[in-house]
Amino acid sequence: MAKKAVLIGINYPGTAVELRGCVNDVRRMQKCLIELYGFADKDITILIDTDKSCIQPTGKNIQDELKRLIASGQSGDFLVFHYSGHGTRIPPGIGELGDSTGFDECITPCDMNLIKDHEFREMVARVKEGCQLTIISDSCHSGGLIEEVKEQIGESHMKPMKEVKEHIEESHVKPPKLGIASYLLSIVMNLLGTCGISKSHRDRGGGQESFSGEIELESHETFDIKTRYLPFESYVSLLKQQTGQTNIEPRRIRQTLLKLFGEDSSPIRQRGLSDLGNCEVNAGDSGAPGSIADKGILLSGCQTDQRSEDVYVTRTGKAYGAFSDAIQTILSAARDEKKKITNKELVMKARVFLKQRGFSQRPGLYCHDRYVNKPFIC
Repeated sequence: MAKKAVLIGINYPGTAVELRGCVNDVRRMQKCLIELYGFADKDITILIDTDKSCIQPTGKNIQDELKRLIASGQSGDFLVFHYSGHGTRIPPGIGELGDSTGFDECITPCDMNLIKDHEFREMVARVKEGCQLTIISDSCHSGGLIEEVKEQIGESHMKPMKEVKEHIEESHVKPPKLGIASYLLSIVMNLLGTCGISKSHRDRGGGQESFSGEIELESHETFDIKTRYLPFESYVSLLKQQTGQTNIEPRRIRQTLLKLFGEDSSPIRQRGLSDLGNCEVNAGDSGAPGSIADKGILLSGCQTDQRSEDVYVTRTGKAYGAFSDAIQTILSAARDEKKKITNKELVMKARVFLKQRGFSQRPGLYCHDRYVNKPFIC
């Protein structure tokens, strides 16, 4: 029985959307895997962008390491993939409908070469029978990160297909129905979103735009909070800056990524309305991309329409993801009580933990029924 992990932490240093806690999340998870779950340090691969001597978390490198991790796993092995960084979601391209959320949920590598939900699904489908892959994603919109996996805990706000179709048609054909005041406000909000400035503590992690700000708890400890959500407009702006391409069309973002990154880009998916929500199931398949993605376990920091939070403690300088901190705190308590905690228990406790601390993000659990009450990781 082997235990292997790939841990990704991206702080985006020097950019307008810089975060503080993602690399720390990775270091804490590394320590947790070694001390609590018996992983060997040599079997943990780390990709971070704050140390040039480490493997950089580019889109290609993340894909390569995850594929290598999955390919190495045999029956009886335990695999872990942890991601802390910005999440985003992109609207369907012209003639496309996306998935049942109306968007493609993505993680945001340091080079802006997005990795989309359907690609995660295809990689997870390659996990060999009897091998267990646990994915922890402390990023925004992470509830939809593995497309079509059963939602065990969560309220992912999947739109009815009729509503998705109408939304896409309207966004591509009709001009926005905004009054001049609302229109100007939306422009201001998008500009602020690029810098990550928060409207209010109440909106953190909610469905509206979430920005950063300062809060003070009853303990008089002061925190700076910044969302791990990268608005699509901000993403396009960063992509232009990094690539020097100034004529990027948002509706053709997939074609643009293919042009910029070639075979290293997340593949373009062309799907019709009749394909959505339907995937071929082959019980005898040990990992073909077309098989149903029931071989992975996803613990998400929030729902598909929510933001995850990056926290900075102003007095101590400690920084972390709110969800990652919840996991580590709960696991530490379980260790002290000398008991194992299940995937379901961990997510439910994390929900309570975050709510008690004023966060509105709601972690989720996405997996086959057989994994719900299994111990977290192993």
